[in-house]
Amino acid sequence: MPDIKIASWNLQNLFDTTASDIAADFEFTPAEGWTPAVFDAKVKNLASIIKQMHSGAGPDLLGLCEVENKFCIESLLAEIGRPDYAIAHIDSPDLRGIDATLVYSTNVFKAPPDADIKVHAVQLRYPTRDIFEVRLELIGTNTELLVLVNHWPSRRQGQFESEPHRITVAELCGRIVDEALKFSRSDFLNPPGGVLTLQDLNDRWNRNVLVMGDLNDEPYDRSVLHYLLAGKDLDHIEELQKPGHDKPLPDAKTYLEKSAYLFNAMWPLLGTPDQGTFYFAEATNSMNLLDQFIVSRGLFFGARGLKFDPASVQIFRAPEMTTSKGRPKPFDKKTSKGYSDHFPIQSLIQVI
Repeated sequence: MPDIKIASWNLQNLFDTTASDIAADFEFTPAEGWTPAVFDAKVKNLASIIKQMHSGAGPDLLGLCEVENKFCIESLLAEIGRPDYAIAHIDSPDLRGIDATLVYSTNVFKAPPDADIKVHAVQLRYPTRDIFEVRLELIGTNTELLVLVNHWPSRRQGQFESEPHRITVAELCGRIVDEALKFSRSDFLNPPGGVLTLQDLNDRWNRNVLVMGDLNDEPYDRSVLHYLLAGKDLDHIEELQKPGHDKPLPDAKTYLEKSAYLFNAMWPLLGTPDQGTFYFAEATNSMNLLDQFIVSRGLFFGARGLKFDPASVQIFRAPEMTTSKGRPKPFDKKTSKGYSDHFPIQSLIQVI
């Protein structure tokens, strides 16, 4: 089976033209210049970039941020013109009404049942952006891939002033990962099948988990490194315990206190000047690497049918979406030109 082509992109306010009853999207109405013609231009511009990804083949799996609702995604997919594309989406309670969502190819993945599509909302003083979870299975092999599309709270209030919000979301994302990779307390102490083995623990620890999206923090920031536990060192994503006839199960306390480390594939891009996915002039006058691919141990090493390819990670920068200084061209509703204030990222997952 060919490699699975993946991508992630913050679309910068893909709103429809109707004011929502619950979302603070007052600037995205015809009275404020956000007309149907402007919306259509934004969709057309975005679609033109997505169709160019992966050497013109487009992604098989696309995580999106800053989408108001399913109608906006349907409009985007209609412009892309891929009949195999399907949407996994649930409206989140975010105050601004911007959601994370997932587009997948039905040539590659089965349609997930509703029970495998979940929104994890973070309740601060107000509802904030969700972590969007979808459990997918490959057609033919039933190989599982658990995808978590993230859009963490922004730096609008200042990087350090807003950092506690991102740490809170990072902790939630880490807990979702732990729940995916570990048996619960009750299942560990009273296994449904009667007996747990080291092989059972390792099989679960090796599940394929892909975390992607706009984290609004760099790979080296505390939220990512110390709370999500996503780093650049392979020794952190070791096995729970290698199976062997003379090795007992870990005791309950040791097992239940263990947290799953993740591998952040974006670190190699940090060493290149002016390399990044977002430009935040007010704080640093430089590019920031806010959009990231982060993977579980099993997905990195190929333990359960899929293997993430770190060498394939790229920031996708089509010439027309890039300024003369190498920065993203945000969409301008007055001229209907531009795309997003973020560059998308893309990579490959090998099917083994």
